[in-house]
Amino acid sequence: MRKFLLGALAALAMPMAAHAADRVGKVGVDWTGNDIVVDAVADPKVQGVTCHVAYFDRGIIDRLSKGNWFEDPSNASISCNRTGPVVIGDIDLDQSGEEVFKSGLSLIWKSLVVNRIYDRKNDALVYLIHSRQVVDGSAKMAVSTVPLYGENVTWTEGKPAP
Repeated sequence: MRKFLLGALAALAMPMAAHAADRVGKVGVDWTGNDIVVDAVADPKVQGVTCHVAYFDRGIIDRLSKGNWFEDPSNASISCNRTGPVVIGDIDLDQSGEEVFKSGLSLIWKSLVVNRIYDRKNDALVYLIHSRQVVDGSAKMAVSTVPLYGENVTWTEGKPAP
């Protein structure tokens, strides 16, 4: 049992790893080991668009002193930009869009999610970051848009009609 508890505590001390993300920054915010982490997330179906996601990573001292050991806060922000010629693959064009990225914020029940939505009228990609919780959801969210006008934008399936 002791080995299990030590292993669980060691896992908590490690920062939350974002799947398919590259760590670009980590800023310590207090003496208890809490950090703000910045990851770069490339859209897997839209080449040339990169989103930078910032989120809070609780340190082990904060986890032990305040309880709620297995969960990070839902606070997050996002900024997405064109980082090269844009090539848009087979993306979901309905109003709910599709999930581009997901990372766990708790042991099992809570995750940080980025959804991409295509805004036909304004010819833009909208990236929404929010947390997904089983109970009570979360109203904390942020949004970033990437305009698709101008040169260097290619649709592999042909651009949808407005």
